[in-house]
Amino acid sequence: MKCDQFNRILIAIATLALAGETLAQTQPDRAPDYARDRNNAPDYAREQRWADEITPGLVVGNAIYLQQKAGHKFLALYTEVPKARAAVVTVHGVSVHPDWALIGALRSGLADHGYATLSVQMPVLAADARREDYFALFPDAADRLRTAVAFLKARGYRNIAIACHSVGARMCNAFLVNTPDNGVDAWVSIGIVPAEFIEPGKLRVPLLDIYGERDVPEVLQKAGARAATLKTLKGSAQIEVAGADHYFAGSEADLVKQVRQFLDRKFR
Repeated sequence: MKCDQFNRILIAIATLALAGETLAQTQPDRAPDYARDRNNAPDYAREQRWADEITPGLVVGNAIYLQQKAGHKFLALYTEVPKARAAVVTVHGVSVHPDWALIGALRSGLADHGYATLSVQMPVLAADARREDYFALFPDAADRLRTAVAFLKARGYRNIAIACHSVGARMCNAFLVNTPDNGVDAWVSIGIVPAEFIEPGKLRVPLLDIYGERDVPEVLQKAGARAATLKTLKGSAQIEVAGADHYFAGSEADLVKQVRQFLDRKFR
């Protein structure tokens, strides 16, 4: 099966899953309760299946493995760029992988425009897991992000940004506000779900809140609340991409353009 066909199938599955969450009346704004949710452990076997599937056909960048404090090694796709303006950690949403659809387009597109990229495999659960089940994985996600930033720092990158999609953006939000010395200089939040920022008063970096004109309802409905947060963060912006859906299917070039322009302003 060709890559574009496979990605379209994944997008359709993810869309159905997101719709199912709404019909099930989940509570998207529920704060993580790690004591209650701790039984949801990362599915390492599923991570390995993703790695086995995507790494043989990798075209842009190199597959590497980074090691967490607990010893688990997770996949990351590292693309070096000569004299890079900055390095960007890219973060996918639930149940997918670091070269999936818009994340694959973003990591390779930014590399074409002078940014080194490191796309990391975030923790995943079983395919039938609910979105709210992923809240239990926030500490694991934060550890992976710390590891990714440390990897880039060790390679001499002084400027580091993080670009995250959907629930992955919510994971990044938790990492940023709960890790004061996080080493991140700018944050790109793409269609964040749940659709409001966690503890916005603790955010300390310029933020691009970008979403599609045809995004999921909660992202659109809470755009105003997110815009209010941006007013407190110098250099921040909010952009609605015309015609784009939650997955930026067919609008990947517009996404890369807007993210690149935001980063260019930050890292002149």
